[in-house]
Order: sequence, then C-alpha cells, then structure tokens
Amino acid sequence: MTKPRRNVQFQHRGSNGQHGRRPSLSENSEAISEPSSPGPKGMNGRTEKDEPPLSEYEKKKQTFITRTIWTFVMITGFFIAMFSGHIYVIAIVTAVQIISFKEVIAIANVPSRAKNLRFTRSLNWYLLGSMMYFLYGESVIYYFKHIVLVDRVLLPFATHHRFISFMLYIIGFVFFVASLRKGHYRFQFTQFAWTHMALLLIVVQAHFIMNDIFEGMIWFFLPASLVITNDIFAYVCGITFGRTQLIKISPKKTVEGFVGAWILTLIFGFGMTNVLMRYKYFICPVNDLGANVFTGLSCDPNPVFIPKPYNIDIPALMSHPLTLHIAPIQFHILLFASFASLIAPFGGFFASGLKRTFKVKDFGESIPGHGGITDRMDCQFLMGFFAYMYFQSFIAVYKASVGGVIESAIQGLDTEGQIEVVKGLAKYLVNQGQIEEKTLHCLNGLVARR
Repeated sequence: MTKPRRNVQFQHRGSNGQHGRRPSLSENSEAISEPSSPGPKGMNGRTEKDEPPLSEYEKKKQTFITRTIWTFVMITGFFIAMFSGHIYVIAIVTAVQIISFKEVIAIANVPSRAKNLRFTRSLNWYLLGSMMYFLYGESVIYYFKHIVLVDRVLLPFATHHRFISFMLYIIGFVFFVASLRKGHYRFQFTQFAWTHMALLLIVVQAHFIMNDIFEGMIWFFLPASLVITNDIFAYVCGITFGRTQLIKISPKKTVEGFVGAWILTLIFGFGMTNVLMRYKYFICPVNDLGANVFTGLSCDPNPVFIPKPYNIDIPALMSHPLTLHIAPIQFHILLFASFASLIAPFGGFFASGLKRTFKVKDFGESIPGHGGITDRMDCQFLMGFFAYMYFQSFIAVYKASVGGVIESAIQGLDTEGQIEVVKGLAKYLVNQGQIEEKTLHCLNGLVARR
C-alpha cells in the first residue's frame, strides 16, 4: 500500500484560493518559522518565495535603465568608429547588414519544417554572400578602379565581375530547384521569396549606405542623425501635446508629434550642416581608407559646401540691407530633414506591420532594451537609400577621374593605342616641366625593344 503524498499543491489553486480546506502541516510550519512582517502580508503568512512579480512600473523602470545604458554604449561606439576612420564605419554597416538579414529571415522560418529540409538555411546564407559579393564588388570597382584595374590579379575579377556574380546566383538558383521536395513546395517557395525580399529591403539598401560613406562621411552621418533626432523629437512632442492618432498600425504615434518633430528636425539639420561642412574629414570623398579624424582628408570641396552671399533688404523693417552667407547644402538639407521626418518613419511603420503579421514584439534580442538591430535600423535603410539617390541626382559633380581614364583606356583601346596614350602623356608632362626629358627617351627605348 503506497503512502499518501503530502505537501502537493496544484497549480490551479493559488495562495488565495484556500477557502474550504485545512492548511497543510508544512504550510503551518513555514508560517511559524518565517517572521511575519506587520500588515496584511504578515497576517496571511506569505513567505519571500510568495513575493508577487514586479509591478509594471518596476518593469518599465528596469527596461528604461537598460535601454538608456545601451543607447549610450551604441552612441559612444559609433562616434569612436566614425573618428577612427571610414573603414570602421563600413565594418559596422556590414555587421548591421548581416545581423538584420538574419533577424528578418528568422521571423519567417518554421524550425520544425526547416529541420526536415536539408540546406534551407545554407541556401539563405549562400544567396546573402552572393549578393554581398556583387554589391561590394561594384562599389570597390567604382571608387577604387585606379587600384583594381592596374593589378594583375584583380583585373580579371574586375572586368568580369558582373558575369561572375550572375553565375554565383545561378548556382544558388539551380541548387534551390534541385532541393525541392514533395509536400514542402509551398514552404520552400515561401522561404525563397522571403529571402529575396530580405535581400532587396536590407542588403541592397545597405549597399547604398556604403556608397554614402565613400562619397563623404557627411552623407552618411547627417542622414542617420536626422532620423535619430526626428525619432527623439517625435517622442518628446508626442508625450507633451500629442492627442490625435497618426496611423493605426502604430497607435502611439500622433499627428502633433509627427509635425512637431518635422519642424525641430529642420532646425537641427540646418544647424548641424553648418558645423559639419567646415571639416574636410566629413565633406571629402574617400581616397584613403586608412584616413582618420587626426590625419584628415584633402580635396577640392564640392561647390555645394561653399557659402554664397544672400542679401535681405526690407526697407519697411530694416535701415540697412542684411547679407547672409549660406551654403547651398543648407538648403538641400531641408529636403533631407523633410524626408527623414515625413517619409522615413514609414519604414518603421512597415516594420511594425511585419512584426504584427508574424505576431512578434521585436525582430530579435541583439541589443538589450531595444530589441533587434532591425528594430533600430528600419528607418535608416530607407533614409540611406534616399541620401545616395538625391546626392547622385542633384549634388554630385561628374568629372574625369584617374580610374575612369584608365578604365576607358583598358576597355576601349588595344595594346598599341594604350602605348600611344602613355607616350603622349609622357611627352605632355615633359613639355610642362613635370618630368625630365630623359624619362621620355627611356620610355621610347623600352617601347622600341618590345
């Protein structure tokens, strides 16, 4: 005969649901052994183990502290990287790109079914690598062609880069088709389409952010700071005088906060541009990846950074005309600030809708107190894409570059034509007094002996 089990408590019976039954011996002994505190808690005989969970206020307090600490950690790390050199910022963007891709892919993955399919995740990572090879290669060839096109090893990869990238994708495509299994078609095609959406919305847009860095640090830092400050201004204005809901998919956003943040972001952008355009480290395109804030960069500034005089003469209000010196970039930045305030937030709304679709609160837990990397970068990807397109359309100055001339000579001339170009340039430099005449004779002798 088995002995009756004692001290067994069922989960559906809480500490308050003890009416109609006698307390067990262990409960009485615990109530006697533990010193009771005055008040209702002591009268009920609750122990430290029966302490209620943290209140909502305490939870929010802890989250706020964690969020604040990690915010300062991220800001500090970002500024250290930015002042250390462009290569470190590129490394951060690359890490953000990879982690964001991982988070977006993960929320649509079904582990129980993915485990039954070999190479599902491997194919996702292969397509990511292929896309990054293509996009990074395009940037390196475009901005450093004067180095890549004269290197014996790199030249074949540069001249056939797009074909190599295409074949890498085709290999992944064939591998996907060959891995299709009956009964899993819907899941596999859903994963394939979802992977391509992640590549388009994250990897491709991050590629243009990379190009912003190559064009000059200001084209990366300023758009990013506009999005961050607009988010802060929207929060402050929203809790101060926000009343009208802006959009249902993000119920905490208000019209008042949206408009107030726009006005404040315009002011911030105008003032911040006035500071950054004074430093060549920010406004010069990258010609040395080893440069940092101490070594600096050297270039002829883009005309958009050169202040121009504007005369203000209102006889009814002013006794003397007023002359203001304003750089064109400060007018351009008003459009940047407007996009950051009025359009970029819809990247966040899109991300909110995506999370609601898959019933998740955050994309991940990469940043304590903030959620995933994607939760912080949802607006930045769209803003960086806009910054590059706007720069190329309205601000960039197109002129011949060393890399462009070398590329034209390699791709458009045969060997004899290339030699004639070299001899012509050498003769020109001799006539200009830049090189000695014996250098030209030496060059002609070398050509004659070939």
